This record gives sequence, C-alpha cells and structure tokens, in this order.
Amino acid sequence: MKMFFRGNTDYKKIIFLSLLAVQAIVLALVEAQLPFPGGIPGIKPGLANMITVVGLIFFSLCDTALIVLVRCITATLFVSGPILFIFSAAGGMLGAVVMWLLLKYAQRFFSLIGISIAGAVAHNAAQILVACFIMSDLSVMSYLPVLLTWGIFMGVFTGVCSTFMVKILKKLNFIANI
Repeated sequence: MKMFFRGNTDYKKIIFLSLLAVQAIVLALVEAQLPFPGGIPGIKPGLANMITVVGLIFFSLCDTALIVLVRCITATLFVSGPILFIFSAAGGMLGAVVMWLLLKYAQRFFSLIGISIAGAVAHNAAQILVACFIMSDLSVMSYLPVLLTWGIFMGVFTGVCSTFMVKILKKLNFIANI
C-alpha cells in the first residue's frame, strides 16, 4: 500500500475529498427532487456549489475539479442522462475555474459571497452555451437573463453558507494537517 500513498497525509486528504464528493452528490440528488421555482425549467439552487467553494478554499483546482466531476457523473447516473451530464459538467467546471481564478488572483477584492455569485453566473453561462451548441440555435441566449438573475440570488445564498462552512472548518482546524 505504501507505494500508492506517501504518508498519512495522503490518506487524510483522500478521505476528506471523498467526504466532500459525497456531500456534493447528496446535495445534487436532493436538489433534483425539488420542484422548479415558479415553474421555470432548469432553475435550481446550486447547493453543490457550496462544496465546490469549500474544495477550492482547502484544496487545489485539480482536486476540486475531481469532486465536481464525480458529482456530475454520479448525479446524472441516478437522476438524468448523458445530455444533462454535459450541461452539469460544463457548468460545474467553468464555475469552479472562475471561482478558483478569483480566489487565486482577486480574493482581496471579493468575499466568498461574491466569488460564489461569479461561480453561479459562470455555471449558468456555460449551460446556455452548451444549449446553443446542442440546439444550433442562438435564440436560447434569450433565457440567459432569467438564469443569471436566479444565479445571482442563489450565489448569495450558497456564498453565505460556504462562508459559514469554511469558518467552522478553519475553527475546527481539521484540515490543517492535510
């Protein structure tokens, strides 16, 4: 076993990343059972975004991208099909990259709430671009204002929740040795 892991730190990291991935999957599955607010299709709270933010705070972009990918694959296996995987993965990955860039290069200008809003907006924009590509129709862009408005509101919510999660994890000092 030693050839696969360099030390106890690797075990702890793998365990914590696995826990984050499971939390993201559970949130995605719960979210899939929620009705569309106001009957607007495609509108979701983006609860798994909280886990993405936590992942980006404590781990690398690659580690967090793995969490996003595992969530997208698992959630679409249980809830939907391959087409929705493309939407979910594109949105999740672009959202993670945008949030990582802001955390790495502009964190002093943005709170976690602002970073979460940017991630939600990027997620929605990626999904609209995928829809335009799949449908070969730019008129899908007319749905963007609805998605972006919802993304801003839910970005605030997930940003507030992420802020509390990060504060608690830092206070517990659980991740310090990972």
